[in-house]
Amino acid sequence: MDRFEAMSILVTVVDAGSLSAASRKLAIPLATVSRKVNELETHLKTRLLNRTTRQLSLTEAGASYVLSCRRILDELGEAERAATGEYAAPKGSLNVTAPVVLGRLHVVPVLAEFLSLYPEIDVRLFLSDRSINLLEEHVDVAVRVGELPDSSLIAKRVGEIRVVICGSPHYLATHGTPKTPDDLTLHSSINFDGFTSPLAWTFSTGKPLQSVAIRPRLTVNTAEAAIDAAELDVGLTRVLSYQIASSVQEGRLQTVLADYEPTPMPVNLVHAGQTPVPLKLRAFLDFMSPRLEARLSVA
Repeated sequence: MDRFEAMSILVTVVDAGSLSAASRKLAIPLATVSRKVNELETHLKTRLLNRTTRQLSLTEAGASYVLSCRRILDELGEAERAATGEYAAPKGSLNVTAPVVLGRLHVVPVLAEFLSLYPEIDVRLFLSDRSINLLEEHVDVAVRVGELPDSSLIAKRVGEIRVVICGSPHYLATHGTPKTPDDLTLHSSINFDGFTSPLAWTFSTGKPLQSVAIRPRLTVNTAEAAIDAAELDVGLTRVLSYQIASSVQEGRLQTVLADYEPTPMPVNLVHAGQTPVPLKLRAFLDFMSPRLEARLSVA
């Protein structure tokens, strides 16, 4: 039994969610996938997968073994990349993740430049607002917004983002511009569910933080919808500065209560800090960092 092959097939089965899906992804017969997994379980004298007609899940031993498989296969890949000269020239593939709107507005334009400059590097960009585990999901680098927990990951700060309140010029002309957070009780609001409290917004006017009740006339689940509604004069909304940069520049929205904004949130490029750093990753970090920093400085 080729254990490296069997381990690779097992990891693909887990990632794909089923034996048949792994068979299609690997372009090998389903019987071969099943046999390789069975041979691995026989060799280890333990069951790695719980199989039912509807789903597949890892046993406790299987979960631990798959983590080890990923580490071993990653180290094997590193050795092969070093031997084939990847560390002598920037080439290969990179998995990158970023928040949805930040990624669309700022990461994608920089990536387009990067890809034109490095034709031998391919990038898979995954846009998601959830915090992805870089090691478990095989992500090379992440764009992260907010304070980072202590970890072994390496972070490079590339900017900061403000939390802002905004409304349309017509809404503000009609209902007045709030001068202090307490004035918000007189205004309609658009709440971005999941980012702010449904009934109150907090402000850094001192310690403890000030909490002000709001009147959410509309609650939505995306920042884009909140911004669209604010531009349509529905009320005030609270979002991130880069999300409304173009709307403010074009006069569709105005920010208010700037003196009461909370401390800006940092933006970092985060990676696992492997040694040596693959040249493709170093090229990406060196290219992305100053350009993303420049874009965020005006966002």
